[in-house]
Amino acid sequence: MQEVSRRNFLKYCIGSAAALGLNLTVLGKLEQALAAGGNAPPIIWLNGANCTGCTVSLANLIGSSAPSDVADLLINTIDLAFHPNLMGAAGDEAVENLNTAIAGGPGSYVLAIDGGIPTAFGGHTCVLWTDGGQEVTAQEAVLSLAPNALAVLAIGTCASFGGIPSADPNPTGIVSVRDMAGSKTINIPGCPTHPDWIVWTIANLLAGTNIELDDDQRPKDLFHKDLMKIHKNCPRKGREKADIFGVQDECLKELGCKGPDTVADCFSRQWNNGTNWCIGANSICLGCTEKGFPDEFSPFYKIEYGYEDYSGNENVLQITLAEWKKEKSELKVEGKGAKGAKVKISDADTGSLLGTVSVKSDEKWKFKIKKKSSIPSRIQAESNGNKVEAKVKKK
Repeated sequence: MQEVSRRNFLKYCIGSAAALGLNLTVLGKLEQALAAGGNAPPIIWLNGANCTGCTVSLANLIGSSAPSDVADLLINTIDLAFHPNLMGAAGDEAVENLNTAIAGGPGSYVLAIDGGIPTAFGGHTCVLWTDGGQEVTAQEAVLSLAPNALAVLAIGTCASFGGIPSADPNPTGIVSVRDMAGSKTINIPGCPTHPDWIVWTIANLLAGTNIELDDDQRPKDLFHKDLMKIHKNCPRKGREKADIFGVQDECLKELGCKGPDTVADCFSRQWNNGTNWCIGANSICLGCTEKGFPDEFSPFYKIEYGYEDYSGNENVLQITLAEWKKEKSELKVEGKGAKGAKVKISDADTGSLLGTVSVKSDEKWKFKIKKKSSIPSRIQAESNGNKVEAKVKKK
């Protein structure tokens, strides 16, 4: 591996400052660091229990100036001392590179870890290398390298919080890097994480800038809980709510979108060099940057099916939404049916009639009522001899 060329890295950061979210203060500090000379600390990148997705995501990094791609960034610009997927060395030579990088003592290297850390079976479900005939597990590597690192970067949600490998039933006992190291980490979550988030963090570390972290140890400038809620900034917010997938520009909240509970700047940064993002591609947000993903965000899709034998009957009746909004004391019910048909809305528990609406020409019907008490737990809709029920969701 070649030593860092800070001038090239500075050029890249200046050219990509807007996309990366780097301010003038950070750029100024980078220039000062360049003027001071010397080498930046080498980066040791370990792969724990992961799918290598975060490395693949970083490999999508493309710039208009040097470094032009991930190879230029990690080989000619940043001193990448060890990365099992990207380094040219292998076997004993790779281990020798790693040992050389840590020989400088405390604070001489940056430790980046991609993937959760297995603890079952003494950590031997994840062996990273062999040194002197002895297997070194991910658990042992973190425990020995983290205390002396200048900074410990948890790359991706698996490293930051456990992620998919730690999902129930978690047979290999996966824990986060922070839980294993027992010390402060900078968490850069995402499944996968965005390449810009990684470069932003490295640029600030090289500049010696204090990176303010939130309660989940994520950089606040990248994951601001008040400013970067996905749903709050989504261009589909306030639009018609989609009841099926593949409909352009409709809000996906009712289909299970986790945007209301997710913090990230995907809506403005987007992915694949600004090409698109999950919601822009008519997919829901899965909440992949959040602690508790995936278990606390499952099931990912929220679709309610009503199984009825329609036998070719055109008078199809559906309830697509049954919702109680506490702040408005309002019950809202929506559905589909035959054009021009009458739909009776009733409390399914008591049988009491709440009201009647007509199905519009688009085969949709809507019903609203203000209620101060006795909120139904289930709603029944009846039309042309067909009856369907739905559970009322309370908000």
